[in-house]
Amino acid sequence: MTVVAMDTSALMMPVEAGVRLFDELDRVVGDYDCVVPRAVVEELDSLSQGGGEEATAASVGADLATRCRTVDHEVSYADDALVELGPRFDYVVTNDAPLRERLLDAGVPVIHIRAQNKLAVSKP
Repeated sequence: MTVVAMDTSALMMPVEAGVRLFDELDRVVGDYDCVVPRAVVEELDSLSQGGGEEATAASVGADLATRCRTVDHEVSYADDALVELGPRFDYVVTNDAPLRERLLDAGVPVIHIRAQNKLAVSKP
């Protein structure tokens, strides 16, 4: 089965960019297993403690993360965890341009926002 990993920015897309995340993944990937690194869950929990739109987006993202399987790793920073674990995944979903470049440089295909609220795949 196709394994798709989620970044913090991906899980915040529904609020920040109006993306119907799981519907779009169904369209782009089809059947998949959703995973989220533990550092992403921790980052969402931390961001949700603040105020404003970012905290709301992080709170929604934390809720969406419960639909994914949490994976453990050795590093504490979410982006580093995704790059470290990236070869284990078929795709990583992110809206973070620097992370996208790091993943592509590491040979990991990335799903990101292409049009206003649609997802697309970039391959290394």
